[in-house]
Amino acid sequence: MEGILTHLAGFIVAVIERIGYPGVFVLMTLESALIPIPSEITIPFAGYLVSLNKMNIHILAFTGGLANLAGSVAAYWIGFWAEDRLIRRWIKKHGKLLLITEDDYDISERWFKKYGDPIIFFSRLMPAVRTFISLPAGVAKMNFRRFCILTFIGSTIWSYFLSYVGFFLGNNWSGIEGYYRKFEHLIVFIFIVLILWYVTGKLRRLRRP
Repeated sequence: MEGILTHLAGFIVAVIERIGYPGVFVLMTLESALIPIPSEITIPFAGYLVSLNKMNIHILAFTGGLANLAGSVAAYWIGFWAEDRLIRRWIKKHGKLLLITEDDYDISERWFKKYGDPIIFFSRLMPAVRTFISLPAGVAKMNFRRFCILTFIGSTIWSYFLSYVGFFLGNNWSGIEGYYRKFEHLIVFIFIVLILWYVTGKLRRLRRP
C-alpha cells in the first residue's frame, strides 16, 4: 500500500505541475466520484505551489470546491437512479478495484440516516466518509439543490484548509496525510459536537411558540 501511495503521489504531482488548475480540477473530481485519489495529497501540493507564487490560494480553493461538487453530483445521481441493493451488489463484486468496501458504504449510509442533510456539509471535512456520502444521499432522494449547496460550501472550506496547510508546510507538504490520520479521532469528536449543537438549536426553535 505504501508503494502504491508513493506512485500515486508522484502521479498527482506530475499532473498538477504539468497542467495546473485543470489538473487539480480533474483529480478532485475523480476523488468525489469514488476514484481513490486522496485530496490530502492533491491540494497540499498545490498549496505548496501557492507558497512559490505559482498558484493563487483563492482560485485553488474554488477549483477544489467546484471539482468536488462535480464528482459528488455524479455519485449522487448514481445513488438516485440505482437501488441500494444494486449498489451493494456492485461494491461486493467490483469495489476492490476502487478501494471501496461495503463497510465504507454502510458507515456513510448510517451517518446520513442518523444526522440527515447536515452530514453532507460536515462529512466534507471527514476522512473516508466524505467520498462515499453522496451515494446514500442520492438513494434517499435528498433535495438536489440543498445537496449541491452543502457539498460546495463544505468542499471549499476543506480545500482552503488543505491549501493553507500545504502553503505553511512548504517542502514538507507531503506530511499532511500522516498528521491528518493521526488526528482524525479529534476531528470526529469536533464533528459530533457540531452536529449536536445544530440539532439542539433546531429543537429549541421548534419548541418556541
